[in-house]
Amino acid sequence: MRVTLTCRRAAALLAIALVSAGCAITRPEPTREDLLRKILPSAVQIVVEQREGRRIKSGSGVVIASRRTADGASCFVLTTGHTFSGLAGKTDIFAVFDRHAGDGRKARALLVASRDDNVTDLALLRAEVDGCAPARPAPAPALGKPIWVVGFPLGRHIMLSSGVVSQVAIDGPNDPGVVARLIVDAPVNYGVSGAGVFDVRTGGLIGVVEGFSTARVMGQGLTPPWYIDVPVPGQTLVTPLTDIRRFLGEVEQGGLLPP
Repeated sequence: MRVTLTCRRAAALLAIALVSAGCAITRPEPTREDLLRKILPSAVQIVVEQREGRRIKSGSGVVIASRRTADGASCFVLTTGHTFSGLAGKTDIFAVFDRHAGDGRKARALLVASRDDNVTDLALLRAEVDGCAPARPAPAPALGKPIWVVGFPLGRHIMLSSGVVSQVAIDGPNDPGVVARLIVDAPVNYGVSGAGVFDVRTGGLIGVVEGFSTARVMGQGLTPPWYIDVPVPGQTLVTPLTDIRRFLGEVEQGGLLPP
């Protein structure tokens, strides 16, 4: 009798273990719609206006942190530094939240820090608004990882484009570092600089769009000479989280983006 009970107990424990293992294996992954519901609210449209209210430049950004103080809530938005080059003290900066749901909420933004040089092209904004949705950081991506880019081309409506990580730059003795260490093949246009780049499987943030390669198209037989720079498909430059964290640390805001 004792042997029989012991065997039954062992069988019951084995069944529980198998059921538990089965539940862990069959746990449903987030759907595409679930991930987009988390990603889209973190996308921010950046608007730069002259004092009289005329728009002179626009860009994209991504919320990386939300902080509440005694004075209210603050949202911190990451974007590119070149968006504000040469404009200090001459313009007003605004961040437009919730553009995925309509006209959005336009809030005045303070330029906390900005850098646009041969090493870093990033800027950090702070807007005194409540209810923003920070993006979650993702692990460093591997070559071929599917990604989404969420931005505002030409300063208009929100746009989602997809692609893969097409280049991961690794420094070596004969390969000096460059500003953008990632390249993705998602198509972008003017106004998407600063947009968040997300891992399709997890919805985590892997970096922000720095810019894109261009090709110069020259007009023939025109005086004076005429040309236009057009985006090269498949060569979107991305600033990864490693460089973003370094920038935030240098401007004493390292706690905004958790490891």
